[in-house]
Amino acid sequence: MFNAVIDAPFGKVGIRTADGAVREIVYLPESTHSVDPDCALAERAIAQIERYFASAQADFDLPLAPRGTAFQRSVWDGICAIEAGEVLTYGALAKRIGSISARAVGQACGSNPFPIVIPCHRVVSASGIGGFAHHGGDGFFRDVKRWLLTHEGVTLR
Repeated sequence: MFNAVIDAPFGKVGIRTADGAVREIVYLPESTHSVDPDCALAERAIAQIERYFASAQADFDLPLAPRGTAFQRSVWDGICAIEAGEVLTYGALAKRIGSISARAVGQACGSNPFPIVIPCHRVVSASGIGGFAHHGGDGFFRDVKRWLLTHEGVTLR
């Protein structure tokens, strides 16, 4: 169950909360039924995500549940340092955070439980857009990544 499901320009966004923190943000297909927020935190998350949809420069200040391994958290912290409208390759992010493995960075990006808030869409392959949310190839998730990057003014070669 989601605490809220809202319309997004690319489908829907589902939000799960618990114990005073956002537990997960999920991209969902347009066919998913909307769910009105059932708590103040879900309302706050919706307001901030909708503000991002209106302006890619919007900031987030949501309480996020502690998730992931120490390495994943270091990758997610590195992602948060990438400004809207900028991208880094998996390899460049790996170097920035002191890792030797672009592949491990890519896996951590795909495991991000808070997309949009932790903007993993800003990390791309050296040869193009890369995968998204552990989904390779074209389809819904890569279309979401394309929309997010375009929304931020990024043009990939």
